[in-house]
Amino acid sequence: MKFLKNGRVAIITRGRYAGKKVVIIKVQEEGTKIHPFGHALVAGIERYPSKVTKRMSKKTVTKRSKVKPFIKAVNFNHIMPTRYTLELEGLKNIISQDTFKEPSQREDAKKTIKKALEERYTSGKNRWFFQQLRYGFTALASLAGDMDGKFFIPGYAKSTRTEREC
Repeated sequence: MKFLKNGRVAIITRGRYAGKKVVIIKVQEEGTKIHPFGHALVAGIERYPSKVTKRMSKKTVTKRSKVKPFIKAVNFNHIMPTRYTLELEGLKNIISQDTFKEPSQREDAKKTIKKALEERYTSGKNRWFFQQLRYGFTALASLAGDMDGKFFIPGYAKSTRTEREC
């Protein structure tokens, strides 16, 4: 997969994290013994930061700026790449196949990812990555995997089906 490269932002289309944004950390074209299919090691946001306004105190702002990350090995068929990229320096060394073997290593990796993502959020970079997908687009992401792009969502201009076919 030429277009699935490290740093590419993607959306997960199936499973528990469907509709969540992720950053591709490592690409495994051939697969491994544990996962015998082409997959990517990804880090994503399970719980997005809450909305912040100017009236809020510093304590409230820091509390609402928290991010809950997750790491996962995801099949290429369940990833929808976007045009965005996000360079998180140093994450390539943190996540590997060995990270998933032991829970303590997994938790340490999540903590470092959390730090990196919160730092990126507070600096104001990559705003789109830290906003939840709207419902229509979340449904679109989950439908994209189920129906091979043949769906209709009212108000979505690029639908491939007409209202009569639904």
